[in-house]
Amino acid sequence: MTSLPAPIPPARSAGPAESQNPAEPAGRSPTPAPPQSAGSAAVTPPDRASTDDGAGPCPADADPRTAGTDTRPAPADPQMAGIEALHGLLTGDQAVEEVVVATVDLQGRLVGSAVSPEHFTGEVLADGLGACTYLHAVDVDMQTDGGYPRIPWYDGFGDLRLRPDLTSLRRAPWRPSCAVVLADASWPDGSPVDVAPRTVLRRQLDALAAAGLTALAGTELEFLVFRESYKRAARRSWSGLTPASRYNIDYALFGTEELDDLTRRIRRAMAGAGIAVESARGEVHPGQYEIVFRYAEALRACDNHALYKTTAKKIAAVSGQALTFMAKYDEGEGNSCHVHLSLRGANGGDPVFAASPDQTMSKMPTARSDTARSDTAGMSPLMCSFVAGQLACMADFTLLFAPNVNSYKRLAPGAFAPTGVSWGRDNRTCAVRVVGSGAGLRIEHRVPGGDANPYLAIAGMIAAGRYGMEHGLALEPGRVGNAFTMPGLTPLPATLREAVERWRSSALAHAAFGDRVVAHLTHAAEVELAGYEGTVTDWERRRGFERF
Repeated sequence: MTSLPAPIPPARSAGPAESQNPAEPAGRSPTPAPPQSAGSAAVTPPDRASTDDGAGPCPADADPRTAGTDTRPAPADPQMAGIEALHGLLTGDQAVEEVVVATVDLQGRLVGSAVSPEHFTGEVLADGLGACTYLHAVDVDMQTDGGYPRIPWYDGFGDLRLRPDLTSLRRAPWRPSCAVVLADASWPDGSPVDVAPRTVLRRQLDALAAAGLTALAGTELEFLVFRESYKRAARRSWSGLTPASRYNIDYALFGTEELDDLTRRIRRAMAGAGIAVESARGEVHPGQYEIVFRYAEALRACDNHALYKTTAKKIAAVSGQALTFMAKYDEGEGNSCHVHLSLRGANGGDPVFAASPDQTMSKMPTARSDTARSDTAGMSPLMCSFVAGQLACMADFTLLFAPNVNSYKRLAPGAFAPTGVSWGRDNRTCAVRVVGSGAGLRIEHRVPGGDANPYLAIAGMIAAGRYGMEHGLALEPGRVGNAFTMPGLTPLPATLREAVERWRSSALAHAAFGDRVVAHLTHAAEVELAGYEGTVTDWERRRGFERF
């Protein structure tokens, strides 16, 4: 019999059971939906009667009044709620068979091990789970070398410890017979692994908390779906694939038929794991789709993002299809990961981006003058400085938003993605779009692509915002019109090489993240560059095989 940390009442159900596990073959008995993970209800907006009630990503095509509403009171102690969820997962007729303990690597992927419930409630909860030190020092092919600040070779590829964060515990969306929990990485002496993406974000959130603030975030992640399976795609060298729609289906209600079954299974799997879906729709590139989940506290939003990417790919694989989140698959539209972000008082308190009645926002100081302005109407001075910080740090921090060679094929002229530093009110051509009003006022950061690591990207946004707030930066006038073609904008790095050099030499980056994190991510990017520069591409063969 599995022992539990403490005798507690059974966990409450989060909703109706999923009739069929979307990532397993038919024939399994249905599994009830799991208890919602701790903390998911702690960001309920203050006014359910307004479409601008939330401080997170409520896009124009979503209704924040009804999507994903959880009317249960939030547990007073998130860790106790995690233990309650653990009890519900390990007992009863639908007890899980194993628990996956996962951390996140530099690419934003879940990595870890599955353990038995008995082992999890015993040694793992008490001491963490051992995992190789190289997990946060590998490239996309799981290769490592001697160039990282903390070298796995020097440590003899020993173990670090993965310590479960019970507030993230839930039934695995891709397999309801399994539970999954995110873990924080620490060295054997108990100190945190400072280069682990979850740690990098936690430190920025801790700095916010010290200032009495908390961050809410949500990601809008796009992907391309193909008719071919992953195996067939590999045999074709990932080219010449058939998209699951034949033409632009942006906002379309017809033309998505070959996407509907797969995307419905993904949405239902995520909802069954307690992750509330807000909206879903087709996108511009043939076969492109976007699913938006309700915003959450920033760390939880990143955990949800990582779970979603794993779930989507697993369900696609079982369905005999392939999907990709890569930033730019071909010459068509790329996959973006727009990030909505706002701040509130600590512990989910009052929104701080909206101007209070006694703040005269018509005369906010600007970088150019102190004249009346409409672009910052309704924005608090703190929000103006937060946005100004985004602009001040954006070029230096681009590596956090665009970490791969392919990322910069999306951040190119004509690709409907930012190439210059700018902000604007409800302007999708700007790198930072200010959207919403009142309690729902927030930024949408439009630089990251589908390949971004959400923990590092949001850590960069928070660090930039902190810099702006701590220095009281004045906000330049918002851009009106097409910022893609607007002259005079500070350009973003156009290649990964440029981004690495900006990051490596940035005093802002060293001050915000520390020398070792800067060096570690620099080397990871250099490994990516070396791999690319040593590869002969199809483009080169097409141009040179016969004609040179």
